[in-house]
Amino acid sequence: MKLLFVTDLHGDTRKYERTLEVALASGVEVVINGGDMLPKGGASRQAEFITGYLEPYFARYDASGIYHLGFLGNDDLRIYDQLFERICLRFPRVEPLAQRRLEIGGYQWVGFNWVPDFPFRLKDRARKDSQSFSFPRQFGTALLSAPQGMQEIPDWFAYADTLPTVAEELRRLERPTHMARAVYVIHTPPSGLGLDVTATGERVGSTAVYDFLRANQPMLSLHGHIHESPRVSGCWQAWLGKTLCIQPGQLQPFTYVLGDLETMRFERVEEEVL
Repeated sequence: MKLLFVTDLHGDTRKYERTLEVALASGVEVVINGGDMLPKGGASRQAEFITGYLEPYFARYDASGIYHLGFLGNDDLRIYDQLFERICLRFPRVEPLAQRRLEIGGYQWVGFNWVPDFPFRLKDRARKDSQSFSFPRQFGTALLSAPQGMQEIPDWFAYADTLPTVAEELRRLERPTHMARAVYVIHTPPSGLGLDVTATGERVGSTAVYDFLRANQPMLSLHGHIHESPRVSGCWQAWLGKTLCIQPGQLQPFTYVLGDLETMRFERVEEEVL
């Protein structure tokens, strides 16, 4: 089964258009978007992007016969999760993947978009990585999106203690029946593999994700979140036991991965888009 994996497009319609062009030209059967799909710059802009751009965009996948799997990421407001899912479910070949297990093409696909806590204010999808998690230095108070506007959380650390950790959320996922034919799409990369390196050299991946993949050994895991990591570390794929972990990154060039699940051969592509 041929796939195209892309992540962290943040509403860049040029990259979205090129994704579909490449998928059509390459004979891809499924496109996976690994999160942070919507533009930054305000709540109304994200809602308009879902209904004004993604809805007709998804209709083109449905018409082409290509599956599209995706979920919103940590920069995408949670108040729009239901809107996003309603739009996806209007099209038989478009699937919202967050915290779901699907079977397509003889493979099982599992999505996960919670991330370990980060220092930035928006905390819609932030969790402690595990019970022993050490919080990074915070830049301001925490914010959660709400229908009436952004909700400020004065004591984020105490509030985060009331939420399930990333490790606990991973254990709640529906388990594939055959891990050797399972693909996990997890927005945050695992720690310890060079897929999580920031521009300052910090390694900010999830130990919980690393431990989960090491224990369960799916055939493939797809990640994003740290846009610059492959350029900084020089690493975009790494083996964790029998699991191949891929993190293509996303900077000024359009970056994506093409691959085939039967051969387990993958190619990372960077190209300029106009």
